[in-house]
Amino acid sequence: MKKLVCVQDFEDEALRKLDRNAANYFKSGSDDEITLQRNLSSYNSWLIRPRMLVDVSKRNLRKIVLGKPVEFPIGFSPCGFQGVAHADGELSSAEAVCGLGSIFVLSTYATRSIEEIGNACTNGRKWFQLFPNSQELVSIDLIKRAEQAGFEALVVTLDAQFFGNKRTTTRDGLTFPAHLRLANLAKYVETKPTVSGAASDEGVNNVSAHVSRTLAHNLTWDLVPKLRRHTKLPIILKGILTREDAALAVQHNVDGIWISNHGGRQIDTAPQPIDVLQEISAVVQGKCEIYIDSGIRKGTDVFKALALGATMTFVGRPQIWGVAVAGTSGATRVLEILREELDLTLALSGVADVNKITKEAVCRAEVTPTPKDFLHNLTLEAMFSSFANISTM
Repeated sequence: MKKLVCVQDFEDEALRKLDRNAANYFKSGSDDEITLQRNLSSYNSWLIRPRMLVDVSKRNLRKIVLGKPVEFPIGFSPCGFQGVAHADGELSSAEAVCGLGSIFVLSTYATRSIEEIGNACTNGRKWFQLFPNSQELVSIDLIKRAEQAGFEALVVTLDAQFFGNKRTTTRDGLTFPAHLRLANLAKYVETKPTVSGAASDEGVNNVSAHVSRTLAHNLTWDLVPKLRRHTKLPIILKGILTREDAALAVQHNVDGIWISNHGGRQIDTAPQPIDVLQEISAVVQGKCEIYIDSGIRKGTDVFKALALGATMTFVGRPQIWGVAVAGTSGATRVLEILREELDLTLALSGVADVNKITKEAVCRAEVTPTPKDFLHNLTLEAMFSSFANISTM
């Protein structure tokens, strides 16, 4: 791994190692993948404004998140089906991020169970991500299991009452290896195929069918008080992209808002999280914490997100690339690279403490018209006027 020096290097190596089935699943976005591509370019629309003659000989990356410290503000987003990328699956990513002192978020659709992750990372910070289930009792039981296993918070995904259209998966399908299971849902699934529409072990192997059958399609804002009746865990709403929903989340006294477009895997042409972060932060006004993912690939991206109001950042695909390359050590190295890049960004920007990055540290990049743009926008009247001026010279 010595020659892998950035997240892109890990992605390239992972895609070389993964079979087509796994590579297509993890790299794909929905429909035309416009959101996916814009996620990756959106951070380039923001520039860093470095300050000079600031003592940056010692730098601090620690932050307080939900009342407890993290060593640096980069965690792992919930990513399901990691066993398709590596035999150890979510155990690799959990051990990596917890070992470095940040936060791991376990997906409902993990291939390792809540209990396995809880036992493997007894002292690490871990949150549980919930896809609300069509059977409310299943959701409640998942939450109780997370509490008992030492998970600190509940991340509720709002943008997946249905899953987006991934054309690659639709064309080629997603084959779930026979030895893998959706570990968190196994106890709610019957061991033999049953009547049409009922969950079965066969249905768990048929991933698309099982997910479609178990997702709740009728969510409303009543979900928040319902969850409050069943848990004392902090509640974080994931998938917020508008100031209107951010205001409603604050009204419902949530503990965190997670700005995300699901990595470009849900509605195509959705806004980029970094571009709506500032307006959502203005609505929240510190009444809850703000997290962000979708498109973060570099330490400079993390710096920009913190400047615009994020409490903490998370990465999804980068952890998959690390896990696919070398399990725990690969995922660890991906996080180390991001941490090192953030630390260097602080030093070069004249900011010694990650908690003191302000919105003045970044600005929008001004788009300079190209000669082609200029000619395209030039009116015929202006052109004739220019020619007349030339002829009189």
